[in-house]
Formats: sequence, C-alpha cells, structure tokens
Amino acid sequence: MSNFLTEHLIHRDDDFMVIHKPAGLLTVPGKTEDLQDCLINRLVKLEPKTLLIHRLDRDTSGILAFGLSKWGQKTISRQFQERQTDKTYQAMVAGTLEGEGTIEVPVVYDPSRPPLHIADPAHNKPAITHWQAIEHFNIQGQPVTRVKLTPITGRSHQLRVHMQYLGHPIIGDTLYATSEQQQLSSRLCLHAERLSFYHPQTEQLVEFYCPAPF
Repeated sequence: MSNFLTEHLIHRDDDFMVIHKPAGLLTVPGKTEDLQDCLINRLVKLEPKTLLIHRLDRDTSGILAFGLSKWGQKTISRQFQERQTDKTYQAMVAGTLEGEGTIEVPVVYDPSRPPLHIADPAHNKPAITHWQAIEHFNIQGQPVTRVKLTPITGRSHQLRVHMQYLGHPIIGDTLYATSEQQQLSSRLCLHAERLSFYHPQTEQLVEFYCPAPF
C-alpha cells in the first residue's frame, strides 16, 4: 500500500473505502491542465476499481467515501440522494456564536461572480443546515467560535454560504470571509468529521470519524 493510502485510509472492504481528504486537494479534476492532480486520480492509480460517490470542496478536509464495487457505489450514492446518510462537520467561525439553530435559506450559484454562491430566500430549492456552538476562544485577539455543522441538504458551498449569511463566516475562507477573517487561519477551517450510512452488504449502520486537525 502506498504512503498516501497508509496516511489517509480510514476503512476499506470489498464494496467501498473511506478516505481522509487533506485540505487543498481537489476531489475530482478541474478543466485545465494544472487542475488534474486530485484525490480520485490518485486513488485510481493505486486502486483502479475506485468509483466516485460524493465530493468535498478543495479547501475542505475530512471524510470521503469511494466505491470499490458498482453495487457499493450505487447503494451508497442512493443513500446520499435520498438523505439517508448522516454527516457532521466541524468549523471555526468568526465572532461569538451562542447556542444552536437551523438555517433554512436556499443557496444558489452566482453566475456574475464565479465560483461564488449566494443565499437567496426567493429561490425555491431548499438548503438546510443545523449549527451548534461548541467552544469560544480568541485568535489574534479576535473572537472565534468552534461549531458543529450538520447539513440536511447538500448544496454546493452550502455550509460556507450559510455561515456567512448568519454573520459568522468560516475563518480562512478566501471566498466568503473578510480579509481580516481570512488572515485568522492559513486554511479554510471546515472539516467533515463524521459520516454514517448503511453498509451495502449487511445493511447495518456504519459510522466513521476523523477528528478535525484544527
């Protein structure tokens, strides 16, 4: 097994594997030559049977599941589509956020400012995120809150846009945070820490955890 798999493999069986994606690495290739290095391409070189199931943004780290059989890919992908999976993220956001709550505001692509997305209450496609404050502290004298984020839907940039909409952008976010908030971290402080779904063969609930590196 290569060093990359040794360092990033969380689980593997005949139907799927679970990988810890590092921040800064694309899940799938981009359109240009300089965007071909990505997680799926690295994995296919090591395990040709690797099949895509879902994605994380390039700057988001954390848990990703990949199919190793067509049945594994099909059954787990269907669970994502039918919202039968359970995903939680950890993030650090600017400011002091207390308690918990749910944001129900559609998130849509902004064609005038690619690759940005915006919160648009007038849109009819729902986007729902539950948030819970975990810890409060200061970075460079600025208040920061560690939060647990649970996306109920899976829109592109949903968590990043929803936290900006709430007035507490994720620190280190070069798209949705202010320049001052970006400078509080050298990376986007968003990490997919937990994923659960039903096993393709046993139909038993399986859960995987990868602690946030920040």
